[in-house]
Amino acid sequence: MKIFGAAMIAAVLATGAWAEGVVHKVAIHVDENDPQVMNMALNNVANVTSYYEGQGDTVMIELVAYGPGLNMFVAEKSPVADRISAMSLLMENLSFAACGNTLNAMEKKAGKKVALMDEATVVPSGVVRLIELQENDFAYIRP
Repeated sequence: MKIFGAAMIAAVLATGAWAEGVVHKVAIHVDENDPQVMNMALNNVANVTSYYEGQGDTVMIELVAYGPGLNMFVAEKSPVADRISAMSLLMENLSFAACGNTLNAMEKKAGKKVALMDEATVVPSGVVRLIELQENDFAYIRP
């Protein structure tokens, strides 16, 4: 039994498992065209990241926007564009998902292409993306 215990300790030390913190996964949902809600979501990103990094952990965050909330990613229109750009440069743990269904509806209504910020990645459906993230153990936050 002592050999097994010693082997387990050696394996843990060799892989660095004790030296690494926990990885947390968070999905944040925005579906309102409200600068206060958008800023609250970005505050959540900053606060969660700061907390977990202070604990020695890491956190992966994906902010998913659909419906009226997609306006937070519309280039030249987003009230939080500068903040998104700055956070994207500073935080490798952060990604932005834009609902393709909403984008298509916006373009149809506008009669032209709607340009999104470079930081946003279009996904087929914002709702489906949130489901996928939750099925992959992401905690769900709605500011």
